Amino acid sequence: MVELSGILGVVVVALGMVLTPGPNMIYLVSRSITQGRRAGIVSLGGVALGFMVYLVAANLGLSVVFIAVPELYFAVKLAGAAYLAYLAWNALKPGGVSVFAPRDVPHDSPRKLFTMGLMTNLLNPKIAIMYLSLIPQFIDLDKGHVLLQGLILGSIQIVVSVAVNLTIVLAAGAIAVFLSRRPSWLKVQRYAMGAVLGALAVSLAIDTSGPTKVS
Repeated sequence: MVELSGILGVVVVALGMVLTPGPNMIYLVSRSITQGRRAGIVSLGGVALGFMVYLVAANLGLSVVFIAVPELYFAVKLAGAAYLAYLAWNALKPGGVSVFAPRDVPHDSPRKLFTMGLMTNLLNPKIAIMYLSLIPQFIDLDKGHVLLQGLILGSIQIVVSVAVNLTIVLAAGAIAVFLSRRPSWLKVQRYAMGAVLGALAVSLAIDTSGPTKVS
C-alpha cells in the first residue's frame, strides 16, 4: 500500500521538523522545566490532538485542490521551502537562543495546559506547512487508496513527533541543566538543527515533481 521509501521519507521529515526548535518544542520544554513532567505530558496531549486535526483536514481536502490547481501546489511548495529556510536562519543566526535556555512561564491547570498545547500546534505555521507541502509528496497515486495512504503516512509522522516530544518532555530538566553547564553545546544543538532544516529547505525548493505525486 505505502512504499518503504515514502515511509522513510516521512520519518526523515518528521524528525527534521520535530527536532528543530519551534513553538511546540519551546512550549513543551518550558512547561516541563517550570511545572514538571506531568504538565509537559498534558501539554503534549493537546499538541498530539492538533496533529490529528491537521491530518484529517489535509487528507480530506488538500489533494483535490492541489490536483485541480497545480499552480497552488507549487506556490505552497515554495512557501514551505521559504519557511524552512527562515527557521534554519533563526537557529543559525548570531545571537540565537537554544530551546533549552531557561524561560519563566506561569503555572496553569491541566485543562489550560492541554488547550494551550492544542492551540500552540494549530497556530504553528511549521505544522501547517508540513501537512500542506511535505508529507503529501510521499503519496503515490499509482498505488491507489490515496486517502488511506495519506492517513497512514500522517499517522507515522504523528507517532514520530509524539515519541520525540515525549522523550524531550521527560528529559527536559536534565538536558537544560546539562547544556547550561556547557554553553558550547547549546551552540552545537542550534547549528545541528539549523543545518537539518536548511537541507530540507533546499531539497524542497529544487524538487520539480508535480502535483500528481500528492493528493
